[in-house]
Amino acid sequence: MKMSWQKMAALAAFAGAMMAVNATAAEIKELRFGVEASYAPFESKSPAGELQGFDIDIGNAVCARLKTKCAWVENAFDGLIPALQARKFNAINSDMSITDQRRAAIDFTDPIYVIPNQMIAKKGSGLQPTAASLKGKHVGVLQGTIQETYAKARWAPAGVDVIPYQTQDQVYADLVAGRLDASFQDAEAASKGFLKKPQGASFEFAGPPVSDEKLLGSGVGFGIRKGDTALKDAVNQALKELKADGTIDRLAAKYFDVKVVLK
Repeated sequence: MKMSWQKMAALAAFAGAMMAVNATAAEIKELRFGVEASYAPFESKSPAGELQGFDIDIGNAVCARLKTKCAWVENAFDGLIPALQARKFNAINSDMSITDQRRAAIDFTDPIYVIPNQMIAKKGSGLQPTAASLKGKHVGVLQGTIQETYAKARWAPAGVDVIPYQTQDQVYADLVAGRLDASFQDAEAASKGFLKKPQGASFEFAGPPVSDEKLLGSGVGFGIRKGDTALKDAVNQALKELKADGTIDRLAAKYFDVKVVLK
């Protein structure tokens, strides 16, 4: 069957674009990811001090697909965007949800996965993730996260004491010590990083997942500097291929009980 000139032109343009992406990928000698390593099961450290987790596995898979060296730069979560802008690394890979507020400062790859956001508290507390239920209570959040943004916007004005922490481990420690009434984070981070561990035995999810696309975003992606289009295109292509061949689904199955990968 003969092909119209329009289709031939479109295919030529597509092939050219793929060549450009591949050429760019070949030029990437090292992909440096910024990460805050205390948010299991997304990113944490093994007893030997090695980085591990879902995001770490995805980052290494992207580097392998791009045939480039992978490097990791640890940074406090609330400083990841400034550090990216200061060129301390090439991309943020630390369970960072894509929101309009963050898009004003940086670009993002296509969304990779989405995780529900949920509050945890002492078993039998009866607390719910609402301003009325939490009035006068102390709620811990990881500094710089969408959960902090949401809690300060929706709960704090009604008299809820929202307390930001530098690391998620500090939130859990104060929750166990009784200095917090609840904490608000990714549901999977709460489950795998706290509730299923000995220290979380007396705690449970408090109320249903919280949804708010404006403040909590619509998915997680890699943060990229504005104008770094070549890198974003190369990484997006790698992520597309890793989704298509099932790699990211297989990695997710190691960590999560529910389907989280966005197509």
